[in-house]
Amino acid sequence: MAAAQRVVIENGAIATVDADDTEFAHGHVVIAGNRIEAVGAGRAPEGLENVVRRIDATGHLVTPGLVNTHHHFYQWITRGLATDHNLFDWLVALYPTWARIDEPMVDAAARGSLAMMARGGVTTAMDHHYVFPRGSGDLSGTIIRAARETGVRFTLARGSMDRSEKDGGLPPDFAVETLEGALAATEATVAAHHDASFGAMTQVAVAPCSPFSVSTELLREGARLARRLGVRLHTHGSETVEEEKFCHELFGMGPTDYFESTGWLGDDVWMAHCVHMNDSDIAAFARTRTGVAHCPSSNARLAAGIARVPDLLAAGVPVGLGVDGTASNESGELHTELRNALLVNRLGAHRERALTARQALRLGTYGGAQVLGRAAEIGSLEPGKLADLVLWRMDTLAHASIADPVAALVLGAAAPVTASFVDGRQIVEDGRLTQVDEGAVARATRDQARRLASVTARG
Repeated sequence: MAAAQRVVIENGAIATVDADDTEFAHGHVVIAGNRIEAVGAGRAPEGLENVVRRIDATGHLVTPGLVNTHHHFYQWITRGLATDHNLFDWLVALYPTWARIDEPMVDAAARGSLAMMARGGVTTAMDHHYVFPRGSGDLSGTIIRAARETGVRFTLARGSMDRSEKDGGLPPDFAVETLEGALAATEATVAAHHDASFGAMTQVAVAPCSPFSVSTELLREGARLARRLGVRLHTHGSETVEEEKFCHELFGMGPTDYFESTGWLGDDVWMAHCVHMNDSDIAAFARTRTGVAHCPSSNARLAAGIARVPDLLAAGVPVGLGVDGTASNESGELHTELRNALLVNRLGAHRERALTARQALRLGTYGGAQVLGRAAEIGSLEPGKLADLVLWRMDTLAHASIADPVAALVLGAAAPVTASFVDGRQIVEDGRLTQVDEGAVARATRDQARRLASVTARG
């Protein structure tokens, strides 16, 4: 790193989220190229060469960048619809609209979703995209391009559905793929876009949508495909009581047992929601190191219930946070999920002992890195890790009277982001994206939302 250009951040509070939860009331972080070179108390070491920028972080908290583990970008252009529905009714109401998306719509929606997350401290995003109407264009390539141009690290979970209404599923018949078509398209997406190297900016996972929208064959063959290609697996699991009933009626077993029977438990798997899990389910996830994407706002919006996050963590299950699609979490922001994860879980059985502020921050950073299989690269501020980090301003009216900056970040109002770095490159400055015209993105999302509504109305 001797010849690398350096950025020195000094005088801020630092929450490293390392294994010991090391924190510094006044500390420094040195970025060299795309890596973190040093983290510690006080000012940075003297005599550093090639320092191209010094940032005075007085009044700020420096943390690892937030890691989003579950999202559906395309839903950005269907926000505010079906606002009083449970999951199944919500899906039935919205699938006819979603089945009409095309490449320009998905491009605008992806850019809107990414911009909102990035300006709020997300440095690693993911998108579970599973709606591929015939003739809709290169949706996977479009989403990946939008992430690259926004500047975030990204995982595309290439989704699929092959169980339509005629097969007892929820999606319209014209909105699903064939088993063979879904597997072939997924493999082609991995071949074209997945980067397995350390520091990769783009990775791809195999991600059939859910037990009630895909066949058993697609789940089983999808797992085999992912393991043959050496990529991760993602799906929805145990989100609602209706899903549990569906699995018992159709497969004669609950969701976790069904997933295990199809090869869908393992340390290369993570599932969204996992709300309705019994002790045996949690033990199975812990035994296999299957990860969970906890989406507290979406779970509340759709009245799905309260996930047993304290029990999952106590058992050793990797847990991260997810925005989920913005048709069930209209804010589209992950930093609000830190607060909601803590508050919602304190409504559960563990009450005030459910989660602490620091556990909530860990869910949104290191926990997410674990779930995405990237804990060796991101999720904590440690020498040698990738330079993905955020400076949160804590000296404004919203937070200045809170002595503990981590408590201020998690429990207080949404904190302004003064700077956000991904791979050592700054993507946010003073709350504004550096790579993206936010006004142009807003106009495009509005136009494509209106266009989608018009197309749907015409039938």
